[in-house]
Amino acid sequence: MPSALSSTVEGLYHAHHAWLTSWLRRRLGCPQSAADLAQDTYVRMLQAREAPQLVEPRAFLATVAKRVLCNHFRRQELERAYLEALAQVPENVAPSEEQKAIIFETLLALDRLLDDLPPLIKRTFLLAQVDGLGQAEIARELGISLATVKRYLNKAALRCYFAL
Repeated sequence: MPSALSSTVEGLYHAHHAWLTSWLRRRLGCPQSAADLAQDTYVRMLQAREAPQLVEPRAFLATVAKRVLCNHFRRQELERAYLEALAQVPENVAPSEEQKAIIFETLLALDRLLDDLPPLIKRTFLLAQVDGLGQAEIARELGISLATVKRYLNKAALRCYFAL
């Protein structure tokens, strides 16, 4: 027996899929990406815990799709930065294609994990973990106290710990 959520999503899909795909196509300029992100929008809704009470279904779909679209753009930006960093690595020590894929998926997971943190905490964590800066260097770089750096690193570490 279908749940209320899947019935709601199925109804939204049948009634508004063409509209949502068109809405995304106007923003992306690519019909294939629009179709993919429309599907991702409905998958995101299926992953929700409960069926929403909808007064304006298209406004709701647009809101969910905007989040999916933001994640898409963030992923593209992260991938671009990763590929730029890889271009700087000498060929003889460059990771294999499999290792590149694993590293990129790990970067995406880390980005999602740290997504809800305030930007300065996230930047502090990345400076320590990715750039390898020490706490005093981070404090100077960001113009914050050493105690604040320690507090931010603890918050980020707790987020990672509780995600496991």
